[in-house]
Formats: sequence, structure tokens, C-alpha cells
Amino acid sequence: MAITKDNTPLTKHDLIAVSFTDTAPKSGVTTFLPVFSDNTLSPAAREIDKAGDSFISSYLKAQTKFKGKACQTLLITSGSKNYVLIGMGDAEKLTPRDIEKCGGTAWGMASKIANDTMVLDISNWAKAKSKLESDAVGAHFATGLQLSAYDFPYFKGKSKEDASPVQKLKIITNSAKTSQKRFAEMECATQGQYFARDLVNTPPNFLLPETYAHKIKTRLKPLGIKITVLDEKKMDKLGMGALLAVGQGSSNPPRLVVMEWDGRTGKKAKSDKPLAFVGKGVTFDTGGISIKPSAGMEDMKLDMGGSAAVVGLMETLARRKANTHVVGIVGLVENMPDGNSYRPADIVTSMSGKTIEVLNTDAEGRLVLADALTYVQKNYDPQFIVDLATLTGAMMVALGFEYCGSFVNDNDLWDKMEKASASSTEKLWRMPLDEQWRDQMKSEIADIQNMGKQARYAGACTAAGFLENFIDEGRAWAHMDIAGTAWIKAPTPTAPKGGTGFGVRVLNDFVKQNYG
Repeated sequence: MAITKDNTPLTKHDLIAVSFTDTAPKSGVTTFLPVFSDNTLSPAAREIDKAGDSFISSYLKAQTKFKGKACQTLLITSGSKNYVLIGMGDAEKLTPRDIEKCGGTAWGMASKIANDTMVLDISNWAKAKSKLESDAVGAHFATGLQLSAYDFPYFKGKSKEDASPVQKLKIITNSAKTSQKRFAEMECATQGQYFARDLVNTPPNFLLPETYAHKIKTRLKPLGIKITVLDEKKMDKLGMGALLAVGQGSSNPPRLVVMEWDGRTGKKAKSDKPLAFVGKGVTFDTGGISIKPSAGMEDMKLDMGGSAAVVGLMETLARRKANTHVVGIVGLVENMPDGNSYRPADIVTSMSGKTIEVLNTDAEGRLVLADALTYVQKNYDPQFIVDLATLTGAMMVALGFEYCGSFVNDNDLWDKMEKASASSTEKLWRMPLDEQWRDQMKSEIADIQNMGKQARYAGACTAAGFLENFIDEGRAWAHMDIAGTAWIKAPTPTAPKGGTGFGVRVLNDFVKQNYG
């Protein structure tokens, strides 16, 4: 794939082709058979075992390592056929998250076996003790496998996608039609999550604010999303002094991209205020004058992970034709040290009119979000706002890499987000919003300052307190600090090393469950 600095192409993934059927392919396949704790065979495995003179159960008795524990695998060959037993743990406790991990593990196993077609046999699943329906099992298994199969080969000498054929996954089930429908909706989110991962993984010299805006427009406009791009001159006229300050040390000017999807039909066509999602898009963060240590700075290409999640969400909503009105805003800027950079001790004026004393130029994401939050409220008066940002290292100290700390000022909004967290497999954890954090952000010579008075202590909380200053009174709002969940250095069953695309799926479920 040819790539140029001036016009970075959109990455494209041919997802593993998934289909649902009630009959098994005759040859040339690798078949996955679920096995539960203590090597209890699933209904499909029992049928195959019975038809093959108990070859599965005999093999299991002759070994001691495989016990049907979650994500264990065991390859058994019978004649010309490969069977992979995949452990699923306790059948009664199976969750969608468990199934997706099994799917990811299955890809790790299947990718080493030279067959173009994989089969998951979950026929007669109703006879298992699982509380999950077969359509959910099939859809989540396929999703986990697809997410694990994600690759980013575009900057290698020879692209892997040019050499490898598209693989097929056939799922044998008694609910083929309902499973296919369920999976089709989930695949919309997978496409959005793939794109979010691509954006985070793209090197910063190929994802400048301007080229990032171009990528968004090229990718989303054909899906029916209205795209508006504000350059530095337009932002200056609007008084976005906070966002512009962050980018003034870079030779690559900032952009603000507005994405609007209006899929309302029927009674919804002229009702309801829009939903709003705002993302931090610092395409590379050196820390500015308050420069970061050199060790690990290469990871700072991930500092636009919040914006990537919003872009991926907008793609997902358009692909599944969500029956609602949604606005996505991303502030795109590069934070670089230069003779023109903003400095510690500078005071900048935000679009809201509030003045901000800069104590640390590495606390830049909150300045970008401040103007983006003001813009969406003034121009769209949304029902609520959810912002996403790789905002603080303090959040990683608090919650590590498993949970996204979420600060929410409205209990009803949080209840909906928590429900979506449970269904989507992306974990959210509510963090405290307190007047103490807002007080810590008061400045002696400006309206507010961009660092708390207790320095790094409660850093994630004071950052949320800073942002709360830019939320209109009475406006429902949530701040998701995805610093620990947007990027991983060690692969998991459903996420290779690099960008995770975290936020796309939980927010898609949140919108779908409550707004259409």
C-alpha cells in the first residue's frame, strides 16, 4: 500500500468472513468445540464424540493438562480433520466477555493451522447449562476472533494483507438467522473499533492534525455523516485561545472537526436535542516546554485515543443507521516545544471567556477539551456530553489498564453507562466528582489554573474538576479518562499490542440501549 505524507490513505481491513449455518462443512476445516470445566463436553462435542467412537473423551482421559478451563485449547486430529477443544470454564457463569476471549484465543490457535475455513460448532447449545443464548455465543465468539485478528501492516515492506487470503469462520448453530442479524450489528462496531485502532497506531508524522481531519472526512462523509472542519483562523475568530495555545509551538496547525449524524425517522425526526461526544486529539504530545522524559515518549502518538474513539463511534452509528441525532467533536493539535510555544505562567483565554493560568504545558489535553466542550454546548445545546481523553497518568496509577475511570455528574447518565459497560465488555468505573477538586483548580491571578494545588495527588480527579468548569449548569456530563485502556504494550486475547479502540463499543451500546 502506497503511503504519502501529504495524503495518508485510509487503512482498510478485510474482516474474517463470518457466516452462520445449520450444516457442517465436509472437509478442509478446523473445527472448534466448546468444552466446559472438568472436561464436560458441550452438546456439539458430545455428538461428534459419540459418532467417532468416543475419540474425544478417550483423548481427554489420556492427558492431564487440559481441564476445560477458560481459554485453554487442545488440538486433536482425527483422520483428515482437525478439532480444537476450547475451554470455556463454568457453563453457568459464562459471560459475553468470556466468549470473546475464547474467540480471541481461537484465532491465536487457528492462525497456526493451514486451513482457510474455521468452524465453531455450537449446535444444540440449548442443551448446555449456559444462560447465554446460542445467537449471543456465536456473535461474541466471532467478534472476539475478529478483534484478535486485527493487524496493522501498512508500514512494512510487504503488506501482510497482500499475502494472506481472507479466512472464513462458519458457525454451526440452530439459530442461524437471528445469530447473523445480531452479529451484523456487532460487526458495525468492530469496523469502527478497527478504524479507531488504525488511527492510534498511525505514526505521528503521518497523522498530523490536517491529515487526520482529511482521514475523517474521507472515511465518514460517504457514510452520510456531515463533516465540518475548523482551521486555526476560524478557531481564532471564535476565541478558542486554549486549544490554539497548545498548538502554537507546532508547524502543523490545529483543526477542530465536527461530525454530525442524524438518522432520526418517524416521530424522532423533529424531536430531541442531539447527543454529544467530545474527544481529545493530541496527535503527538512532547509535553511542550514542560517536556516529557525521552524514555517512552514514542508512545505519545496515542494521545489522540479519545478522538479516535469518537471517530470510531460515529462510524459505527452511521454503519448501523442509528435512529438518533449525534454530534461528535474532536480537537486535533500537536503539542511541540518551540520558540513560539506557550509557556508555564502564560494566561490564555478560552472560548467560554474563562481565563486559564498555565502551570504546566504537559497538562494540555484539558485545554483542548475546554474549547471543544464550549463549542458543542453553544452550537448544539446537547442532551448530555460524554468526553473521552487519554488525560492523566494518575488514572493508570488508580485503575491500571483494565478499567476506564469515569467522572459523571448525573446518576441517570451513569446508570445507563454502567449498563452499557456490562453488555459491551468494556469496563467503566465511576470516580468521584467533588467540589474540592474544583476548588483546587482556582487560580490566584486567573479564573482557573491547569494543575491542582496538590500537584500530582488526585491528578485524575483535579483534571475532571478543571473540565467541570466548562460544563453549563444543569448539563448532564461524563468524562472518561481512557489513559490506561486506550493502549496496551502486551497483547490480550482480543487486542494485539498497540491501540485498543476502547470506547467505541461501550458508547455504541449506550446509544443503542437508550436512544436508538
